[in-house]
Order: sequence, then C-alpha cells, then structure tokens
Amino acid sequence: MGSDLAFDLEAHRGGRALLPENTLPAFANALTMGVDTLELDVGITADGEVIVSHERGLNPDLARDRNGGYIAAPGTPFVKLRLEDVRTYDVGQIRPDSSYAKQFPDQRAMPGTRIPTLGELFALVRKSGNARVRFNIETKIDPNHPDEALDPQAFVARLLGLIEAVGFSDRVMIQSFDWRTLRLVQQQAPRIPTVYLTLQRGAAPTIALDKATSWTAGFSPADHGGSLPRTIRAAGGAIWSPYFGDVTEKLVTEAHDLELRVVVWTVNKRDDMARMIELGVDGIISDRPDLLRQVAGEKGIALPAGTPVEP
Repeated sequence: MGSDLAFDLEAHRGGRALLPENTLPAFANALTMGVDTLELDVGITADGEVIVSHERGLNPDLARDRNGGYIAAPGTPFVKLRLEDVRTYDVGQIRPDSSYAKQFPDQRAMPGTRIPTLGELFALVRKSGNARVRFNIETKIDPNHPDEALDPQAFVARLLGLIEAVGFSDRVMIQSFDWRTLRLVQQQAPRIPTVYLTLQRGAAPTIALDKATSWTAGFSPADHGGSLPRTIRAAGGAIWSPYFGDVTEKLVTEAHDLELRVVVWTVNKRDDMARMIELGVDGIISDRPDLLRQVAGEKGIALPAGTPVEP
C-alpha cells in the first residue's frame, strides 16, 4: 500500500460537495487539488462495462433524460441497461427540490456530464501524470437485492479483469459493505488490499455485534468476542472503514493492535475531522477534500501534491 504509515486523504465520490459525484470533472478537480485516494463506486452494465456510480441504477435525483427531465423513481438498474443507454443520461446537476440538493447547496453544476466508465477514470489519472494517487473502489452489490446487480463472482471477475488489464492492480483497494465480494478479491487477487465497510447505526445497519447479517459473508462478531476489528481480521481484511460516528479511541487502538488500518467515512465538518485525526485514524473519506486538506495541514500531516488536469 506504499507508505503504510501515511495518512490517507480520500475524496468521497471525487468530492461531491464541490462537483457532481463520481464524474470525471469531480475526479479531475480532486487530482488538481491533491488527494491521496480517489474514492468511488462501481456497477456493471448489461453489456459488461464497469461504470462509476454510487447507486445500483439511475439516480432520480441526478439523472435527466434527453428531454432534460429528471427520471422517475426508482431508476432502472444498470445491469438491465447497456452502456450506450446509460450514456444518454445527464448527471451533471442535482434535482433542485431534492434533499440531496439541500445537503450540498454549493455543488457546482456541470450540465452535460455523463456517467463515466472506470476505464475512463484510469485514463484521466494517466493523463494527469499522477503516479501515486490510489483508488478506493466500492462494489455496489446489495445481498438483499440480488436482481439489481451481477452476482458477486461475476462482478468481481469483471472488475478485477479490468484493473489487471490496465495495469493498476498496485494502486487499487477494493471496499464493500457486502463482504462476499471482499472474500472473492482476497482469493483471486490477494495482493489487492480489501476494505471492510461497516455501519452500526441508523435505519439500515449492515453489522450487528451479536450475529452475522446478510452483509457479512457468514462472519459474526459473536464468534470473535464481540469485536468488530477481530472479526474483520479473521475475515482477511487489511483495512476497516467504519462510519465515523461508530468510532472510539479504544476501537482504533484495538484495530491497530491487530495491524488493521482504520479509514473512516464520511467526515465533512472541521471539528469532526480534527477529532478523528486526534483519535489516530489512518485516513478520512470526505465530500470536502478541500476542507480536509486544510485541517490535515493544520495537524501537521504532509499533504499530497496536486496534478492539474482537465476532464
């Protein structure tokens, strides 16, 4: 993973508070600014193309059709659309009346922006000349909705095949809430670090400390003393990526004792960023990489150099 001791400054979906999420303009902005890692999500189309999208299908808050109208909910899953169909939708501007728009009122609209392929993102990074930025790639599979994506085996095979074909295996991490995909990555590409995403709170937690869930590939913290870090280590993880609100100093210390790195998501406020750094986390995923650079710099963390590039 390069320097294992370095702090990892990650631009969440390319930095979606600034520019449209998971798009080439957002990733170009993050590269120009300077981040350690581009965090992103991928799905696979009906014709096998790996595309960059957080949702498993078209997002009604983002996707506009040829007539300029936002699509109706729910959006069609990508596994049922060909790439040429996906390309017809404009995702450069948030639906104005949506809760998403209220969450990111300062996002700069980029009308005409399309959903990119992962190959196009790799090409953008090569164009930038940045030889050190990494990719934290999330597999968008939900075990509770198997009809909305390829099965884990096919998904992982397609993703790893592309990564290997472009020669980026040494710059990639694979992350997921669906630990089945991570186990497959460990078997098929053991040199690629796996990042175990967890959420313990809210209406839809993915993890429970007393049992296995549909997300955890049969692993239960109850079999590991109720310890989430120990469970992830047993599953073969290299990195634990919890929701930042679930993290304590004790848990960070426990994870480090197990040689797990801890990279928290998604931290957008200055005070929370400072607190996470003080807890000793190894990295932060943020929609505001610009603000994270400021806070990290104030904490004496060496900042990654920018590599200006146009999308």
